[in-house]
Amino acid sequence: MAFLSSAGQTYFIGVFGPAIQTEFALDAGSWGRIYMMGTLASALLINWSGSLIDRFDLRWFTAFSLVGLSLASFVMSSVTSPSLLVIAIFMLRQFGQGLSSHAGITSMARYHAADRGKAIALAAIGFAIGEAALPVLAVFAIEAWGWRNSYAAVALVVLVSMLLALWLLKGHSQRHASHALAMDKGDSEKVTTHYTRKQMLSEPRFYFMLPAMIAPSLIMTAMFFFPAEIAKAKGWSNLWVTGHYWVYSLTALTVTISSGVLIDRFSARRVVPVFLMPLAIALFVLTLSDHHFMIWPFMLFMGGSSGLYFTGLTALWAELYGAKHLGAIKSLTNAVMVFSSALGPALVGSLLSWQIGFSAICLGLAGICIFAAVLLVYSLRQTPVTMKQAT
Repeated sequence: MAFLSSAGQTYFIGVFGPAIQTEFALDAGSWGRIYMMGTLASALLINWSGSLIDRFDLRWFTAFSLVGLSLASFVMSSVTSPSLLVIAIFMLRQFGQGLSSHAGITSMARYHAADRGKAIALAAIGFAIGEAALPVLAVFAIEAWGWRNSYAAVALVVLVSMLLALWLLKGHSQRHASHALAMDKGDSEKVTTHYTRKQMLSEPRFYFMLPAMIAPSLIMTAMFFFPAEIAKAKGWSNLWVTGHYWVYSLTALTVTISSGVLIDRFSARRVVPVFLMPLAIALFVLTLSDHHFMIWPFMLFMGGSSGLYFTGLTALWAELYGAKHLGAIKSLTNAVMVFSSALGPALVGSLLSWQIGFSAICLGLAGICIFAAVLLVYSLRQTPVTMKQAT
């Protein structure tokens, strides 16, 4: 599910950007606004749609997500106007980045309490493989078949993959029943209480953690959305930037796996607070020199943050608030992240249009990371609000 969500992720959709802009005569600003509108609409809905995973059988939720993603890919291949392009982007973001990734990561966090970190890390490998392989494959597919036929092929692949996903969920009813019984007995979680989404929102801690949820999605999406601007600012070729995405993906994959082991050994509360610092370092080193090989530390450090981000935050929500209502809680945090991913390209694009230098933008974004990290550390040291107080 994590891998299939790539059809609605920025790093995949962005590859189709130049062809789409050419066909519909869109400049970079117009294309960015279309992307923002579709993504914001998805962020508004995911808060509700994501919570359905708590109420419906995982097999039905999985089928719904993948049928929707297949339909979204087909709609993308058939759009005839910019207004329909907004709808296509909304559907891709909702069923791809939103529900497909939500199903994969949330289910691993819910059903594997004893080895939660490793389970989430295993699922998150799908993100890393998608980031490393699919943009390159998309470039070749567009050259060979055109962008419309390429997205039509994606629709078919997702639909066929749904059969594999449902086959892998054989026997889920029994596993879910055992999991529910264990939660009722209170022996499946380190926490003794399970917060509802409303109770979580009554906790001051949650609001101190918000900047740490927003920062990576906002910043990394902007970096992936504007590779040409990075290249222009540094005097590099566009291919030099996109051609090193594999460094980011390999680092993210390595850190994802290792962080899962660390989380199971030391807890997410002790591992997660450091996850924003590599991103801050990545942004800082990008301002130090225009040498071509500065792309390496940039991709390495950004991949390090990404690996911790995928695994750590989901495990953290389960540790802090329990797994019983994890779908509703994770859907809210997903909505925040999707919303921030929509704002990232718009914010950076606006700053660039105001003639603010790329190095100054990077330093400002690094400052946001440090500020968010300080608040995250502070929040995790606070005494949690009791269930009675939260209610």
